[in-house]
Amino acid sequence: MAEPAGRPSLAQRRKAALRFEIAREAVRLFTSQGVAPTTGEQIAQAVGVSPRTLWRHFPTKESCVLPLLTAGLDSAVSQLRLWPADMSLVDFFADVCGRGGPPPADPAVLDLIRMTSADPALRAVWLQAHDDALPVLAGLLARRSGGSPDDLRVKVHAATLNGALRAAAEDFARRYADDPATPDRAIARCLLDAVRAASEGLPY
Repeated sequence: MAEPAGRPSLAQRRKAALRFEIAREAVRLFTSQGVAPTTGEQIAQAVGVSPRTLWRHFPTKESCVLPLLTAGLDSAVSQLRLWPADMSLVDFFADVCGRGGPPPADPAVLDLIRMTSADPALRAVWLQAHDDALPVLAGLLARRSGGSPDDLRVKVHAATLNGALRAAAEDFARRYADDPATPDRAIARCLLDAVRAASEGLPY
């Protein structure tokens, strides 16, 4: 995840589209036959590219899913950039949820998030996605507070918000597995509940 830098070029958009296609095929194969039996060559074949092209985009078969995992974080950060200066974080998320909340959950992403709890390599990719998001969140919070992204307080606040986003995604993915008819607005409620819990600090 990186700060926005204007409209991406055609080549960048094509690269992003290919990476998303690879990610979706990887999830489909991981779901249907398991992570361990799936090979990078199978993922490449499903997409219609050479293994060399696949490995040029991703270092491991598990890392192929990274674009899907970062998409939700990118959406959350995009929303946070609209956070008014005179509104608390909880009130802002309550307002976002009241206006419809985040985009509808992608079943493939929910399948993937559930798999990260059972497969250590996928878990590492999931945690890496959130680790990559930390400096972006710290930069956003620093600009809002007038501080520095390197300030310990800002880093702790960014880590807390980041953890809330991850916990909300994992909780909703679990609920969706138990009840596939879970309405799309349920993810907004999970997110708001997680942000509220984060804002309470440590009640010990």
